[in-house]
Amino acid sequence: MISKFLIPVAIAIISIIVGVVVGYSIRKRIWEKKAQNAQNDADHILTEAKARVDAAKAEVNAQKQAADAIKQSAQNTKKEKILEAQEQIQDYRQKVEDELNDKRDKIARDQNRLTQREDTLDHKNSLLKEKEDDLTKKDEQLEQKQTELAAKLQKADELVEQTTQKLYEVAHLDKEQAKKLVLDQLADELVKERAELISNSNQEVKAKADHYARKIIIDAIQSSSADTVAETTVSVVDLPNEEMKGRIIGREGRNIRSFEALTGVDLIIDDTPKVVTLSGFDAIRREIAKRAMERLIKDGRIHPARIEETVDKARKEVNDDIYEAGESALMELGIHKMNPELVKILGRLKYRTSYGQNVLGHSIEVAKLAGTMAAELGLNEKLAVRAGLLHDIGKAVDHDIEGSHVEIGVELTRKYHEPDVVVNAIAAHHGDVPKLSFIAELVVAADTISSARPGARSESLENYIRRLTDLEQIANRYDGVKQAYAIQAGREVRVMVEPDKISDDRITVLARDIRNQIEKELDYPGNIKITVIREKRAVSIAK
Repeated sequence: MISKFLIPVAIAIISIIVGVVVGYSIRKRIWEKKAQNAQNDADHILTEAKARVDAAKAEVNAQKQAADAIKQSAQNTKKEKILEAQEQIQDYRQKVEDELNDKRDKIARDQNRLTQREDTLDHKNSLLKEKEDDLTKKDEQLEQKQTELAAKLQKADELVEQTTQKLYEVAHLDKEQAKKLVLDQLADELVKERAELISNSNQEVKAKADHYARKIIIDAIQSSSADTVAETTVSVVDLPNEEMKGRIIGREGRNIRSFEALTGVDLIIDDTPKVVTLSGFDAIRREIAKRAMERLIKDGRIHPARIEETVDKARKEVNDDIYEAGESALMELGIHKMNPELVKILGRLKYRTSYGQNVLGHSIEVAKLAGTMAAELGLNEKLAVRAGLLHDIGKAVDHDIEGSHVEIGVELTRKYHEPDVVVNAIAAHHGDVPKLSFIAELVVAADTISSARPGARSESLENYIRRLTDLEQIANRYDGVKQAYAIQAGREVRVMVEPDKISDDRITVLARDIRNQIEKELDYPGNIKITVIREKRAVSIAK
């Protein structure tokens, strides 16, 4: 009975134990599987985290490399900007120095010109003072002679009375006969004195006339001074860069050919950096070409159609400037009525030079001189000014019309109904026809003064070279002179001496001797600086 009862219990216990074992095994497997899954998840998370960390590190490294590259680029850019700024500063400094040097040279030239003018005026003032002193002395002498003559006449009257009385007493002559005899004797005595008085009076009148004429000319020159414009046959246009030369030339040279055909000037492109040269004898054509080229360079579009358009605009601008130059000359001189075509022709003289002298400036100067002298002499001042202004009008178109500028000027003024006095002054100012008025004489005198005054016209190349050669030859004459160079356009002579033959004390004496010899032998404007250089070198070679 008990065994029957224990068997089910044992079976139940065994079943329970088996169930427990089996459950434990199943749970263990489930836990192991969960642990494995958790481990796998953790490994996966760690792998992803590691990948993300690596990606983050790579990104950080990439950003660091990019930052280093940007920093390096910034440093390179900074260096380039600094170098560029330094170059710009250097260029600007050089430009400023060049401008300052040009201004210093101009100031020096102006000072030299003013010094020469002051010296000339001082010399003329001294001459005038001497003339005035001479005239004062002559006036005093004349008054003294007049006093002496009055005394002699009084004495003669007394002698006449005495002689008359004696004649009455001795010869028993009547009063008329005695008077005639005495006057004949007195006339013979006074012939010499009369001749002296007439000669002195003529000299006095001549001296006063010379003094008055000099005063008129000096006043006219002082009130009509003008600068000189140098003659040139080329114009230079600056370029922003060297690449612009290729664009100006164009494909197969079509741009340069079109430009030269439209303007009538030669366009020269050489190795000179950042410039092109315009060459031509006609200053108006050069001015048109220069303005057109500057506008093309600024615009940047360079092709035949654009060149034609730009040249037309530049030509119109220059024509307007020519007319304005003519009107300005009339306003400056107070001339109110003149044919517009003649005004335009007059304005063309702004672009015409003669021996380095601007013809429009020369014409205005001649007009002022002639007007001033006419006013002093009581002549028609306005007519003299008009004749002086138009005396070289033919030079404005002498390149286009055959004949001399005098013939062309006469034809133009007759065509536009200028007064006969003006026409004759133009025709006669070179002595081709007789002068029919005093105004024509004044125009000739004013033209001569304006052309011949110091600095009005440039000297020829031959005279310039001869002066430089003479300066060097004078310095080379002295013993001990090794080499001599004339520099600064003849404004300075540098003399190199042999140190063994000339001492330091001797170079001062040599400089003075050369200066004295130059002053004695040569005629030159301004001042010449003589610099004597003595240098002794000791050279030794170590072996």
